[in-house]
Amino acid sequence: MEKKTKVKKGWMAVEVGLEEDGEATRFMMPISYLYHSLFDQLLDMAQEVYGYHTTGPLRLPCSADEFLHLRWRIEKESSRRFHHHQHLPASLSFHSC
Repeated sequence: MEKKTKVKKGWMAVEVGLEEDGEATRFMMPISYLYHSLFDQLLDMAQEVYGYHTTGPLRLPCSADEFLHLRWRIEKESSRRFHHHQHLPASLSFHSC
């Protein structure tokens, strides 16, 4: 049995994987991602695929690579806003999941 790591305060566990793969990869992510517009699209998809009531970590319907790309984009945008007080173009959206 795989040992689960303890989730730090302000973070949450998510499982990422496509239905056809049959496997899920576990990631830890800041709760603040839940409030990002790019992540919001993925949450809508998760609700459509899995429904609202699930047990265990939040399950996201995309590949691990797609999740890592989304995480990179959110961190890049957050870094730009913090360092330069600029916003990315409105055309930026997450389409790969």
